[in-house]
Amino acid sequence: MFDGYTASQLMSIFAMQGFAGLILFSVFLLMALGLAIIFGQMGVINMAHGEFMILGAYVTFLTSNFFQSNLPHFFGGYFFFAMAFAFLAAGALGYALEWVLIRHLYRRPLDTLLATWGVSMILQQVYRSVFGAREVGVVLPDWLMGSYQVTDMIDVPINGMFVMALTATITAAVFALMFRSTWGLQVRAVTQNRVMAGAAGINGKRVDRLTFALGCGIAGVAGSAFTMVGSTGPTAGQLYIVDTFLVVVFGGAQSLFGTIASAFAISQSQSTMEFFLSGSMAKVLTLLTVVGILLLRPQGLFVVKVRK
Repeated sequence: MFDGYTASQLMSIFAMQGFAGLILFSVFLLMALGLAIIFGQMGVINMAHGEFMILGAYVTFLTSNFFQSNLPHFFGGYFFFAMAFAFLAAGALGYALEWVLIRHLYRRPLDTLLATWGVSMILQQVYRSVFGAREVGVVLPDWLMGSYQVTDMIDVPINGMFVMALTATITAAVFALMFRSTWGLQVRAVTQNRVMAGAAGINGKRVDRLTFALGCGIAGVAGSAFTMVGSTGPTAGQLYIVDTFLVVVFGGAQSLFGTIASAFAISQSQSTMEFFLSGSMAKVLTLLTVVGILLLRPQGLFVVKVRK
């Protein structure tokens, strides 16, 4: 597999693929953080999570066009507005979906899987009707264009560094929210013992609704980041949903640290193997490895003990 490459070339390849893996890791982690909150904390299998990501991508596309046409002098900073709008739009849709549908299906995981899969199909058709079947791209501001040359053979794209910085910021914010805030304490209390949490005065239904909305909102921000590394289409979210579930299950449900470790391991292995092998073979080998590890450790890499 390494035949024909010198040592210096291999080092450069591993460095470049390692950075490409970090960009993929950033998208995986942003997607998986929202899904880990929904699946890990609430037990809801949200098959429409990819469509919430694409909603954020389309909101970013619309914001880009609006600033380009109406506020060209502020176009350089539109992306920060786009991320906020994407979070609000996806979070609001998630809040409404939980109230209309999901709240009736708790403790029925198979039903949530089928119901959210139907929601996924509906959202895909809505996107196809509104934006068309063709993929669309977002125009990035000048300060996100170009690359930083590390060596003669290694170039690091600036937008990739921005995506990684964004991921680190959101991850830190989620950790602070879940483990350093009163609301996070309520979420963990409801997860561990819903009856006792209710006896302590915690509104479990409100916590569920806001938790689902938060997870969907983070997926919307992931959609904004996704526009920097790929084009947006009605079915683009389905390309990431399987990998995202794989990240959450492999890392361990309810473990945010496990989600980070799992996203890093899967993204780096896929990125490196895709260079030397085909993309499909890289996915197959990654999946086989993860399945093998889960057979030995079905609870995932990290496990959080909760009261049942």
